[in-house]
Amino acid sequence: MNDQALREPTLLILTAIADAPRHGYAIAQEVEKISEGRTKMRTGTLYGALERLLEQELIAVHEEEVVDGRRRRSYALAPRGRETLAAEAARLARTAQEATRRLGLGGAGASFGGALRAAVAPVRRLATGGAVMDA
Repeated sequence: MNDQALREPTLLILTAIADAPRHGYAIAQEVEKISEGRTKMRTGTLYGALERLLEQELIAVHEEEVVDGRRRRSYALAPRGRETLAAEAARLARTAQEATRRLGLGGAGASFGGALRAAVAPVRRLATGGAVMDA
Protein backbone atom coordinates (compact mmCIF):
# COMPACT_ATOMS: atom_id res chain seq x y z
CA MET A 1 0.00 0.00 0.00
CA ASN A 2 1.17 3.52 -0.78
CA ASP A 3 1.63 6.12 1.98
CA GLN A 4 0.68 8.99 -0.32
CA ALA A 5 -2.79 10.47 -0.23
CA LEU A 6 -5.15 9.21 -2.91
CA ARG A 7 -6.00 11.62 -5.67
CA GLU A 8 -9.59 12.75 -5.40
CA PRO A 9 -10.88 10.89 -8.51
CA THR A 10 -9.39 7.64 -7.19
CA LEU A 11 -10.86 8.24 -3.73
CA LEU A 12 -14.27 8.95 -5.24
CA ILE A 13 -14.25 5.89 -7.52
CA LEU A 14 -13.20 3.55 -4.72
CA THR A 15 -15.85 5.08 -2.45
CA ALA A 16 -18.49 4.69 -5.18
CA ILE A 17 -17.99 0.91 -5.29
CA ALA A 18 -17.25 0.34 -1.60
CA ASP A 19 -20.78 -0.79 -0.76
CA ALA A 20 -21.72 -2.61 -3.98
CA PRO A 21 -20.35 -3.45 -7.43
CA ARG A 22 -21.31 -0.96 -10.12
CA HIS A 23 -20.92 -0.51 -13.86
CA GLY A 24 -19.25 2.56 -15.35
CA TYR A 25 -22.30 4.79 -15.73
CA ALA A 26 -23.45 4.02 -12.17
CA ILE A 27 -19.94 4.78 -10.89
CA ALA A 28 -19.99 8.16 -12.64
CA GLN A 29 -23.39 8.93 -11.07
CA GLU A 30 -22.18 7.90 -7.60
CA VAL A 31 -19.02 10.01 -7.95
CA GLU A 32 -21.14 13.06 -8.76
CA LYS A 33 -23.45 12.31 -5.81
CA ILE A 34 -20.62 11.68 -3.32
CA SER A 35 -18.82 14.86 -4.39
CA GLU A 36 -22.07 16.84 -4.14
CA GLY A 37 -21.82 17.72 -7.84
CA ARG A 38 -18.22 19.00 -7.70
CA THR A 39 -16.83 16.13 -9.75
CA LYS A 40 -18.34 14.93 -13.02
CA MET A 41 -16.25 12.24 -14.65
CA ARG A 42 -16.12 12.12 -18.42
CA THR A 43 -16.32 8.70 -20.00
CA GLY A 44 -12.71 8.60 -21.17
CA THR A 45 -11.40 9.78 -17.82
CA LEU A 46 -13.51 7.26 -15.90
CA TYR A 47 -12.57 4.25 -18.02
CA GLY A 48 -8.91 5.25 -18.04
CA ALA A 49 -9.01 5.43 -14.24
CA LEU A 50 -10.81 2.08 -14.00
CA GLU A 51 -8.12 0.44 -16.16
CA ARG A 52 -5.39 1.94 -13.96
CA LEU A 53 -7.15 0.77 -10.79
CA LEU A 54 -7.50 -2.72 -12.30
CA GLU A 55 -3.76 -2.78 -13.05
CA GLN A 56 -3.01 -1.66 -9.47
CA GLU A 57 -5.31 -4.43 -8.19
CA LEU A 58 -7.41 -1.93 -6.25
CA ILE A 59 -10.56 -3.00 -8.09
CA ALA A 60 -11.66 -6.14 -9.91
CA VAL A 61 -14.17 -6.94 -12.62
CA HIS A 62 -17.19 -8.26 -10.77
CA GLU A 63 -19.26 -9.25 -13.78
CA GLU A 64 -19.02 -8.92 -17.53
CA GLU A 65 -21.85 -9.23 -20.02
CA VAL A 66 -22.71 -8.19 -23.55
CA VAL A 67 -25.71 -5.88 -23.86
CA ASP A 68 -26.85 -4.79 -27.33
CA GLY A 69 -23.52 -5.92 -28.75
CA ARG A 70 -21.50 -3.88 -26.25
CA ARG A 71 -19.42 -5.22 -23.38
CA ARG A 72 -20.67 -4.10 -20.01
CA ARG A 73 -18.56 -4.63 -16.90
CA SER A 74 -19.34 -4.06 -13.28
CA TYR A 75 -16.50 -3.34 -10.89
CA ALA A 76 -15.99 -4.13 -7.21
CA LEU A 77 -13.34 -3.27 -4.64
CA ALA A 78 -10.52 -5.78 -4.49
CA PRO A 79 -9.11 -6.59 -1.03
CA ARG A 80 -6.18 -4.24 -1.66
CA GLY A 81 -8.60 -1.48 -2.68
CA ARG A 82 -10.66 -2.00 0.49
CA GLU A 83 -7.50 -1.68 2.61
CA THR A 84 -6.37 1.40 0.68
CA LEU A 85 -9.75 3.12 0.97
CA ALA A 86 -10.02 2.37 4.69
CA ALA A 87 -6.52 3.76 5.32
CA GLU A 88 -7.31 6.91 3.33
CA ALA A 89 -10.62 7.43 5.15
CA ALA A 90 -8.81 7.16 8.48
CA ARG A 91 -6.10 9.58 7.33
CA LEU A 92 -8.71 12.11 6.22
CA ALA A 93 -10.58 11.73 9.52
CA ARG A 94 -7.39 12.41 11.50
CA THR A 95 -6.65 15.46 9.37
CA ALA A 96 -10.19 16.82 9.84
CA GLN A 97 -9.98 16.24 13.58
CA GLU A 98 -6.65 18.10 13.79
CA ALA A 99 -8.00 20.99 11.72
CA THR A 100 -10.98 21.25 14.06
CA ARG A 101 -8.70 21.23 17.10
CA ARG A 102 -6.43 23.91 15.65
CA LEU A 103 -9.39 26.10 14.76
CA GLY A 104 -10.21 26.09 18.46
CA LEU A 105 -13.81 25.09 18.03
CA GLY A 106 -13.92 23.85 21.65
CA GLY A 107 -17.34 22.43 22.41
CA ALA A 108 -18.09 22.13 18.72
CA GLY A 109 -14.82 20.22 18.36
CA ALA A 110 -15.85 17.81 21.07
CA SER A 111 -19.16 17.05 19.38
CA PHE A 112 -17.35 16.92 16.06
CA GLY A 113 -14.97 14.33 17.53
CA GLY A 114 -17.89 12.15 18.59
CA ALA A 115 -19.50 12.50 15.19
CA LEU A 116 -16.15 11.78 13.56
CA ARG A 117 -15.69 8.59 15.60
CA ALA A 118 -19.20 7.48 14.68
CA ALA A 119 -18.52 8.19 11.00
CA VAL A 120 -15.17 6.38 11.01
CA ALA A 121 -16.44 3.28 12.88
CA PRO A 122 -17.96 1.65 9.76
CA VAL A 123 -14.71 2.30 7.88
CA ARG A 124 -12.75 0.61 10.66
CA ARG A 125 -15.11 -2.37 10.53
CA LEU A 126 -14.67 -2.49 6.75
CA ALA A 127 -10.88 -2.42 7.06
CA THR A 128 -10.78 -5.14 9.70
CA GLY A 129 -13.40 -7.45 8.22
CA GLY A 130 -15.91 -6.65 10.94
CA ALA A 131 -13.57 -6.39 13.91
CA VAL A 132 -13.61 -3.07 15.73
CA MET A 133 -10.25 -1.34 16.17
CA ASP A 134 -9.45 1.11 18.97
CA ALA A 135 -8.86 4.73 17.98
